[in-house]
Amino acid sequence: MLKAKKMRDFPSCFSENGVQVSDASSSGALLSTPATTSSKTAQNIVTCVYQCKLHSSFCFIITITWTKNLMGQGLLVEIDDSRSQSFCKLEVKPSLFTKRKGYKTLEMGSSFINIFWDLSCAKFGSSPEPIENFYFAITINQELILLLGDMEKEVHKKLNHPISSSPNAVFLSKKEHIFGRKVYATTAQFCGKGQIHDILIECDTTSSSDPCLLIRIDGKIVLKVKQLQWKFRGNYTILVDGLPVEVYWDVHSWFFGKLNGNAVFLFQTCLSAEKLWGPSGHSVMSWSGSLIKDCGQSQGLGFSLVLCAWKNE
Repeated sequence: MLKAKKMRDFPSCFSENGVQVSDASSSGALLSTPATTSSKTAQNIVTCVYQCKLHSSFCFIITITWTKNLMGQGLLVEIDDSRSQSFCKLEVKPSLFTKRKGYKTLEMGSSFINIFWDLSCAKFGSSPEPIENFYFAITINQELILLLGDMEKEVHKKLNHPISSSPNAVFLSKKEHIFGRKVYATTAQFCGKGQIHDILIECDTTSSSDPCLLIRIDGKIVLKVKQLQWKFRGNYTILVDGLPVEVYWDVHSWFFGKLNGNAVFLFQTCLSAEKLWGPSGHSVMSWSGSLIKDCGQSQGLGFSLVLCAWKNE
């Protein structure tokens, strides 16, 4: 699932009205995302959580939230240092996000943080998260700790870093809001720099007398749940890239909740296959709602993808 204190060649697009910076002595609720409305105009949000480690072994949790609503696109960065119990965040409002370039220096305890990016040529899909032609980087105490995007050479050139100097970052979890009527689509990378997979969730809860849930990965059906009205919650293990991935679903709100309720899908990789497979070789069928809440908080659970699926009526 970040360097020099002064970089005069990086244009700054920050002002008091466009960027909010906050510090706190306590780390607070790291994984929280901006409040979302329960209406059908709920903003599109993607939240990514990374565990980043300095060469000194000090560990930081960095949460990046990409947002898109009627006002435009925005960005929220949260950095948590559990060692010193310090926390800071930076929010870029839509009015300045449109300039697509930014740079900011922050102080958090004894750490100096630089956050900078270039999205001027970035390509976007339906998600507020950029797809390609961009970079986003963070340095702490002049050490590159997080680097996103496909413009690594440009970042290393700006920071005078050798290309072999890669940040020690682990992608812990991603939470995304997706929208549709019967079909919900997104992409995901389940391990490191592995293959990017197409995920398709198909479910018709209105016109069918016996609703069925289908999940496809790269066009192949990996999960089919019949009698969904009785099996509105459950889990099953699939294999992706040779890794066991536990798939959890909760579509209760689509049948029994509010009309504008959302279903939740969790794709959870596990470092140990024995934790997921029973003695007979079949998946261990158990439901744990708390796992969805806590995903990404434990580095021992692998990678978690949480999809909040909203119906467009």
